[in-house]
Amino acid sequence: MTLSAELVRKGTWSRSEKMLMSGSVLAVIAILSIVTSLLAREYASATDSAVRAAHNVVQLIDADVQRNADLYDTSLEGMIATWQQPEVMSVSPQLRQQIVFDRSTAAPYKGDLVVLDETGTIVADSISVIPRHDNFADRPSFILHRSNPSLGLLVTGPFKSRWGFKDWCISFSRRIPSSNGKFVGIVAASMRLAYFSRLFRGLDVGQHGTINLISAQGVMLAREPEQTERTFIGQDLSERTNFRRILREVNGSFAARSELDGEHRLYTFSRVGDLPLIVVVAQSQAEVYAVWKRNTLLVAGATGLLCLGILWLSYLLGKQLQLRQKAERELAELAATDGLTGLANRRHLDRVLRQEWARSARTGKPLSLLMIDVDHFKAFNDRHGHHGGDIALRNVAQALSANIRRPGDLAARYGGEEFIAVLPETDLKGAHALAETIRAAIAVLPPYAGDQHAVTVSIGVASRIPDSSEKEAQLFTEADDALYRAKRRGRNRVETQPAIEPETIQP
Repeated sequence: MTLSAELVRKGTWSRSEKMLMSGSVLAVIAILSIVTSLLAREYASATDSAVRAAHNVVQLIDADVQRNADLYDTSLEGMIATWQQPEVMSVSPQLRQQIVFDRSTAAPYKGDLVVLDETGTIVADSISVIPRHDNFADRPSFILHRSNPSLGLLVTGPFKSRWGFKDWCISFSRRIPSSNGKFVGIVAASMRLAYFSRLFRGLDVGQHGTINLISAQGVMLAREPEQTERTFIGQDLSERTNFRRILREVNGSFAARSELDGEHRLYTFSRVGDLPLIVVVAQSQAEVYAVWKRNTLLVAGATGLLCLGILWLSYLLGKQLQLRQKAERELAELAATDGLTGLANRRHLDRVLRQEWARSARTGKPLSLLMIDVDHFKAFNDRHGHHGGDIALRNVAQALSANIRRPGDLAARYGGEEFIAVLPETDLKGAHALAETIRAAIAVLPPYAGDQHAVTVSIGVASRIPDSSEKEAQLFTEADDALYRAKRRGRNRVETQPAIEPETIQP
């Protein structure tokens, strides 16, 4: 095996290259992890800020609606207290109207206020001295009060007013108590939903955000802004997924796709005190996260360029490391290679022989050595000059390399026309067989420039299982003795030390 084949790396990375690339990848992963964590925190912060802002809007609406509901309830209680005074019925109709409805004048966006008897007929009217000839027995509020003895405030609607303003209204009503518990009628006040539109319009929830008021039964009472091509007022939304969740949780926030307009929204909602009303602020997620998305694009772009830069610089540095290592390998190869034959030189041979001698001493396996000398090389050199001699030595080296194929074996030029082959874990017979193969391969090389004498070699073979007290020089001496024996016995032959009887050599 030549030294160049021993030193070539086939598609493997060096330790420094692996450390460099691993460090770069870990740095990129760390950067991406940190940036992702920061962006996630910013996302959560944007969500919290939007929820806090929406919650403040909801609380503001709750307080305003509750205040006005209290005004309406106060008016209803005043109407009941006044209506139950016996002397009220004895005064003139004009004075009776002023007395019964005096507390209702402060309520904003009020509709009509009425007192209904047990049949649903109007017996007192806030907009007419002579009560209108109308009957509200079909109204849900009247039906509920008649069937339910509770004296609490009832909110119902929405409905279209029959008189005055023909817009959407909700009703606040109470049952008139009686001494025997018998149903004697109700007092009711309507509130125009335009009040909520005015209230909602003055609050900023984004260009595409909406503010909604729904009843506890899931009926849409007010929505701002209202779509011009379609209205949702009066629609029962209780079976829609988002509104079922709102009705179930009553207070809180969540993100979902709107089932009304398809917009992805962040819902924040709360119940208005003890009233059966729920305020829902639905912010557009595109607006809530617009700043976060813009910052994310900038940060992601800068981080991506940074990571690509790190990887690119690491790649360039890795290439430089490869070039440096290649140069170092070439220098090492030049320092350990014989320039003429391409085999290992004397220095590399000495190092490998020491290593294999120590390894054999540890493992207890044999180490063999072939000492090869070109026969009559001085005469060949005299006939063909140094150039011809160099060609002959290169041909011998090629034949030697071609027959030493094991990765652990080493072929080296010892000096002049002498060559050495180190054969770890090879006994004497195996080394002798290989030496015969090498000798035969060299003997059949074509003669140089028509020379009638073929180039041949003599080979001395030695093999030992060393122990700690011996030196590798002893194996070298035994191989050298075997080589000189081959020279004395006629050259172009193989001799071993100790000698092997011919009959013990396997063909």
